[in-house]
Amino acid sequence: MSAAGLASALTIAGSDSGGGAGIQADLKTFAAHGVHGLSAIAALTAQNTRGVAAVHVPPVEFLRAQIDACFDDFRIAAVKIGMLATSEVIEAVADALEAHRPPAIVLDPVMVATSGNRLLAADAVAALRSRLLPLATLVTPNIPEAEALLGHPIADSGAACAAVAELRTLGSRAVLLKGGHLHEGDAVLDRFDDGGRAVTFSHPRIALQAHGTGCTLAAAIAANLCLGRSLADACRNASDHVADALRNGYRPGRGGLLVLDPLAARGNKKADE
Repeated sequence: MSAAGLASALTIAGSDSGGGAGIQADLKTFAAHGVHGLSAIAALTAQNTRGVAAVHVPPVEFLRAQIDACFDDFRIAAVKIGMLATSEVIEAVADALEAHRPPAIVLDPVMVATSGNRLLAADAVAALRSRLLPLATLVTPNIPEAEALLGHPIADSGAACAAVAELRTLGSRAVLLKGGHLHEGDAVLDRFDDGGRAVTFSHPRIALQAHGTGCTLAAAIAANLCLGRSLADACRNASDHVADALRNGYRPGRGGLLVLDPLAARGNKKADE
């Protein structure tokens, strides 16, 4: 394929020095799907499978320069947004996306790491809600993130279904509410709704504490959109991909967290397969 015809996916997120989440997980996921991956690093973390030791946020002018450089040279079919640590960073990213208007934006509203460390300043939630959600094609919160965005608990299946509809009122075109934190029997239920179609994706619950599942899911959705799939099909394929990557996971560090293996999963399929 010629360079002019090659669709790229851009991740705007934090770097994980431990290689299991963030930018590193996103680029591995893009590669697993055969999609060219671009990155704009919004935060640097000193992180491993035991936790986050430190976070450094580069100047927003440099973040904007990274984003502009990517849009100036590549045909970006989808943008995946991950860790944005402060309201200033969120405002800068929103300004850049309003200027460049990519075809699809997948927003993973990262707030807390799997290890429990907070990755989003408390005062930045309002900025995320007001600036980024209205720009998003899809938002992919887990249950705690959805609770923070909505301001109330989500305790059971009925509340989860209601939360999906409520999240759509915040501006995103579609919602994929991840069910890993909600105990609904032996399955994990991810609920998708775009206002015209509501679908639930179910996978057997695996009794593991994993690192990078949310990053991998959102990146896989962005990659599927680059391959020309519909939003619902992109979510379905990405949900399957994460389940495969989780089953193929491994423990490279001394901590208890499992790291997903996107390259061993089923993601490396072209749009016509």
